[in-house]
This record gives sequence, C-alpha cells and structure tokens, in this order.
Amino acid sequence: MKFGVVVFPGSNCDEDLVYVLREQMEQEVIKLWHKDTDLQGCDFILVPGGFSYGDYLRSGAIARFSPIMNNVSEHAKRGGYVWGICNGFQILTEAGLLEGALLKNLSQKYICKNIHLKSQTTSTILTQNLSLSQPYQIPIAHGDGRFYADADTLKKLEDNEQILFRYCDSNGDITEESNPNGSLINIAGICNKERNVFGMMPHPERAADPMLSNTDGRAFFESILGTVMSN
Repeated sequence: MKFGVVVFPGSNCDEDLVYVLREQMEQEVIKLWHKDTDLQGCDFILVPGGFSYGDYLRSGAIARFSPIMNNVSEHAKRGGYVWGICNGFQILTEAGLLEGALLKNLSQKYICKNIHLKSQTTSTILTQNLSLSQPYQIPIAHGDGRFYADADTLKKLEDNEQILFRYCDSNGDITEESNPNGSLINIAGICNKERNVFGMMPHPERAADPMLSNTDGRAFFESILGTVMSN
C-alpha cells in the first residue's frame, strides 16, 4: 500500500505522518505538494494538521481550492481512502467530502493537551482493529475543533454509524466534562457514508513512537494496515 501526505503552505504535521508511516510502520510514503495534480499512484491519501494558508480566511477554506484537492475528491469518489487529521479534517469538511463543520472551541482558546477518545464502530478500515471499550490517549492541538452539524445531519451520522470517535474520560465514560472543545455529542471524528473518507481532530501520529512515552496512536495505523493485509 502506498501512502501520500498532502502538503499545503502552513502544514506542520506532514513530517510527523511521514515519520510514523515510514519509520514506525515501514510503509511506502511520499509527499504531495498542494499544486500537484498527480497522486502518483497512492492508495491512501492523508491530509495533515497545521494551519493551511495560515487559516486567514477560515480553517481549511482556502486549502480546499488547491489544485490537488480535485484529485483527492476524485480519488475518494472512486473509493480510494482519504484521512484528514485536525486541519485536514477541516479541509475535508470545506471540500464537501465530510459533513458538518469545525467551529471555534467554546472556550475561544487554542487547546493543546492530551485527551481521551473512544472508538464508536469497528466497521471502517481505520477502526476495525480498535477496541470499543478502551479509551485511547491522543493529543489535540486546535482552536477550531468544535464539531457542528444540524439535527438531521447528526441523526444521519448516528443512524449510519458514521461517528468514528467520541471524547471520553480516562475511564472511557463519555461526559460533558471530557469534551475539550464543545463538539456536539462529544464527536471527535466521523467518516462519510461510503466509509472511505475519515476526519478526526486528535493527532494519533503524535502518539505513535515509544520515545514519546505514548503509543496509543499507533493502533490507528496498525488498524489500517491490518485490515489491508487481511483483504
């Protein structure tokens, strides 16, 4: 499987993803510049965190118009995998590849800390090998991470099992207190109806190296690879 990491002006988590995929997971991975129009045969596209175009208009709103996003959208329509993390999640919602929007945190402050989340489904390549009961400790780093959608969209996400992750406490309890940004019903990540496009605000790539004393994020990458290798 060949991975491609899209790089926009202002991306700052691209190297983290490349490092985890190449050095920790021993996978083939290349960088794709935002002005490129060729995905170079990549099977799995990742849109990293950061501040694409400085978030000067709205998080992800300008990056959504970069040339490569047309190819990413076509890749997704063909059933190819796309995973947006943090700013990447914001970009995917702006591009219409995922539903809802990411608004400013209720605190109106940038938050950078470890949180806990819990997988809500095992029916995607990203979550198939994750535990539904174990809370995973994963870092967040965002100012606009509050997931919002209207009531009909929220119901559809729940009915179709498109909610991938919810914020929880260290015991795995999903509570108002464990919600770091005010996301509706504690949503930390979702997928599209076809289950090949994923978005999440927490950063598993920042918790995948033993030197960081936290490898909970490694399970997300292992889930992808384990599912692929079993098919």
